[in-house]
Amino acid sequence: MAEVAPEVPSEVVEHYETTDEGRRLTEGLGRLELLRTQEVLRRHLPDRPARILDVGGATGVHARWLADDGHDVHVVDLVPAHVEKARAQTGSVGRVTAEVGDARRLPGADAGFDVALVMGPLYHLTDRADRLLALGEARRVVRPGGLIFAAAISRFASLFDGLVSGFLFESRFRAIVDRDLAEGQHRNPTDRPDWFTTAYFHHPDELRHEAVDAGLDVIEVVGVEGLAKWLPHLEARFDAEQDRDTILFAARVIEAEPTLLGLSAHLILVARNPS
Repeated sequence: MAEVAPEVPSEVVEHYETTDEGRRLTEGLGRLELLRTQEVLRRHLPDRPARILDVGGATGVHARWLADDGHDVHVVDLVPAHVEKARAQTGSVGRVTAEVGDARRLPGADAGFDVALVMGPLYHLTDRADRLLALGEARRVVRPGGLIFAAAISRFASLFDGLVSGFLFESRFRAIVDRDLAEGQHRNPTDRPDWFTTAYFHHPDELRHEAVDAGLDVIEVVGVEGLAKWLPHLEARFDAEQDRDTILFAARVIEAEPTLLGLSAHLILVARNPS
């Protein structure tokens, strides 16, 4: 296994070395997460070309479309194989660069970027202090008034996923879900890759509080997929443009409803670095 930053659980690295994150977001209902993420980011991003730091950017799935939109994107990721693939991404207007790094100790000078994306690191920083450090580092490298976008997994994701997949009827998975709901600490002591890896699942209110404690001005916290993520029959309708628009509408119309935020598998925080 390739050398990575310290204090990163080996099982997390192994998970992403054997998982194609780009494929997950470009096939099936994973496309809903990608399209909704694009919607949320595009309505806030500054005029092109913005200087964007994509922290935990994996193989460049977001860097690719951001570069196509005309932005300059620098990817930082823990996994060297991901960095090599990200470097191969090209955009029609912008450009993509990449290097190995840790969200808690970012390379780069203060205020060197207009925007920072933290679209994966919070999933696996199980200590609150580390999550605040990652958000603080994102704030450090973004200019005053610049934007930070951070993604989190909902506290209730394994409960809903287990019910849809049938895993919840297995006692070992039920034990995992019980801990997720009580503590947000997701652990998978089995060899089942479809039960995910070491992670932290946020309550929506908690994500907002962590951003404030990291010194950020919160603009919004939105749910990404809504109910549609948990309805596998919708995958068959996603290729039809009118049906896809309806699915996106259903997610969009409840994205900021406080009582339904946790229904989404993923949350996105939009925040600003105070001037």
